[in-house]
Amino acid sequence: MIVPLTAKASSQSTINHALPRLVKIFGAGGVKNLYAYSTGFLVSPQGHIATIWSPVLDTDRLSVVLNDGRRFEAEVLGAEPHLDLAIIKLKTERELNLPYFDFREKVIAGPGTRILGFSNMFRVATGDEPVSVLHGVIEARTELPRRRGAFELAYSGDVYVVDAITNNPGAAGGAILTYDGKLLGMIGKQVRNAKTNTWVNYSLPIDVLSKSIEQIITGKFESSENQKKPETQAPERYRSVDFGMVMVPDVLYRTPAYIDSVLPGSLVAKAGLKPDDLVVFVNDELIKSCKTLNAELGKLEAGDLLRLVVRRDNQLVSIEFQVPPEKNN
Repeated sequence: MIVPLTAKASSQSTINHALPRLVKIFGAGGVKNLYAYSTGFLVSPQGHIATIWSPVLDTDRLSVVLNDGRRFEAEVLGAEPHLDLAIIKLKTERELNLPYFDFREKVIAGPGTRILGFSNMFRVATGDEPVSVLHGVIEARTELPRRRGAFELAYSGDVYVVDAITNNPGAAGGAILTYDGKLLGMIGKQVRNAKTNTWVNYSLPIDVLSKSIEQIITGKFESSENQKKPETQAPERYRSVDFGMVMVPDVLYRTPAYIDSVLPGSLVAKAGLKPDDLVVFVNDELIKSCKTLNAELGKLEAGDLLRLVVRRDNQLVSIEFQVPPEKNN
């Protein structure tokens, strides 16, 4: 379904329609630049919620607050990190009949379409307060560059670039809607162009996310990382030891990426990493094992900004530094 440039609808009626379908999410974080809150939107009456895949979800005590102030524990049902998408579900014995967005409509909008952006930016809502609403316009649907000097995103498809400051702390996972209440997309993470030092406001189109949302909800999901790909030689420019991390022996099919020891005077030692830290993200890529850690580090190039998120006890710790030149062997 393609939305025309203008829609004869009241923004207030759309706001009233959308707010009960938005939720506030509270989880891991709270240290350095890791926010312990984000936003999501209901995609089923049973309490399935679409949100951004982020460190906020890496906790055993994930909490969701509905528009009316009701608070539920939630669990991560599934995730597709390559789409920056996660689906969480409310934990309750009661039968729910919640208002929700129909993600199957797969609405598409062109440049000039007026939109409303809904999110819990800056954690302005913790109970029954409504999330924030921003007015804006779709500037373009385009692909953001991913690698050096550009936007470092796990997601590599089309996005809606929005003429409104939608991408704020805590806003990721929120929703953008047309003026007549059609769901267009999910607000993405905060990203900046390293060449121009400018921030971009963007959303992930719902027509791109729709298939994975349905598969995760129905239990028929297979992550793109598990799908068979043509065998190519992955780059191996860097290893964990190049940054000072000696990992635990990789003896299992999926050995968790625990740091066994830290080399004195190394980059990670100076940044404060410790033995027994568990590496969970490298530049926003989920690290499920020592193998995936090696694969992500191998892709780096000299001069890249390397961001590591580790789990230490019940906290997430974030560090970042510039990748040094490769050593000549």
